[in-house]
Amino acid sequence: MQSVQFTAETSSDGVRERDFLIGDVPGVLWSPASAADHTPLVLMGHGGGLHKKTPAQRARAFDTVTTWGFHVVAIDAPGHGDRLRTTDDDRARDEMRQAMTAGDKERFKSVSISYTTSLAERAVPEWQATLDALQELPPIGAEAPIGYGGGVSMGTAIGIPLTAADPRITVAIFGGGFFVYESLLAAARQITVPVQFLLPWDDEHVDRQSSLTLFDAFASTEKTLHANPGDHRRIRWIGLDNEFLARHLRPSGLPVS
Repeated sequence: MQSVQFTAETSSDGVRERDFLIGDVPGVLWSPASAADHTPLVLMGHGGGLHKKTPAQRARAFDTVTTWGFHVVAIDAPGHGDRLRTTDDDRARDEMRQAMTAGDKERFKSVSISYTTSLAERAVPEWQATLDALQELPPIGAEAPIGYGGGVSMGTAIGIPLTAADPRITVAIFGGGFFVYESLLAAARQITVPVQFLLPWDDEHVDRQSSLTLFDAFASTEKTLHANPGDHRRIRWIGLDNEFLARHLRPSGLPVS
């Protein structure tokens, strides 16, 4: 098993931010300045073309740490952020841009699904290795409750197979904004943990019916869908159950502040 190598550390507003490497995968761990043993850990995925420390991602992580006292971890997906892209990654991105420019929706969908599937196949074992390594840290440990707080788009395309494959994840937030394919539906059918699903209602690339089909596929007995107006990149989430993760990760369900 690979261990965590911390490479940088800063602290602000009661949040400790540590960059790390696990093998050649870069990540960041946000933690309370002082945390009890077995404090819950939230895994935070990012969207396609983005990275682990976008301003929005960092803001969500800070809010989770300061409100609930949880740890939050994010890693760069393959070919994103501080990671090099493979030749196949570059080819897929070029083909998606060309298809979009040409208005070839079917070609764009085909290449997007192939690329997303490849990313997920590589990212799931990286996330599991990250979990293995972080559970060796005393403030987290093997008994810390774990949730997936990934976002819409690629963060969910990776998070669904990850949650299906790893029983350590006991609650998850997913979202639409990407093309749905059969292997993803098969993974969703294996998920029984509580799920909150976020749906951009006006996504310009993805038919909302495919996202509704995905939501229906989850085998969870507790699952809720939140749909807000907005397109693939610009959406303001209103009316969410902001205590969803906390209720399932901390028995008391109460904020720390």
